[in-house]
Amino acid sequence: MYLSVAARKSVPCRLASKLNAIIRPLCNMATYEQVKDVPNHPETYLIDVREKEELRQTGSIPASLNIPLPELDKALQLDSKEFKSSYGRDKPADDSKIIFSCRSGKRVLEAEKIAKAQGYSKVVIYKGSWLEWAEKEGI
Repeated sequence: MYLSVAARKSVPCRLASKLNAIIRPLCNMATYEQVKDVPNHPETYLIDVREKEELRQTGSIPASLNIPLPELDKALQLDSKEFKSSYGRDKPADDSKIIFSCRSGKRVLEAEKIAKAQGYSKVVIYKGSWLEWAEKEGI
């Protein structure tokens, strides 16, 4: 059975759209080496979106700031003074580089959406997150 011209065009377009959702540009992903170098770049924010209890059980990546995913939207809406009071660091500017991490690289996708929806333009994810970090660090 032959597909109409319109149907033949729409199938590849739909497939391409699905692939774009799965395969993200590498420039939007941080590597282990980049995350390890964050302490040398105080202008970069490494935000761990795991729950506080998870961090107590496993530890955290050096220089990371913990803002659990359920708090992230509200936290990024705080004024600068409230943000610093709550999280101990200046609030990121809209053009600050933000790297999100979690346990396995799944929650970072939601964190990325939240930050971008609030106008943060330099958002990247650490897909390997804690599991890769712990493995490479021998923890």
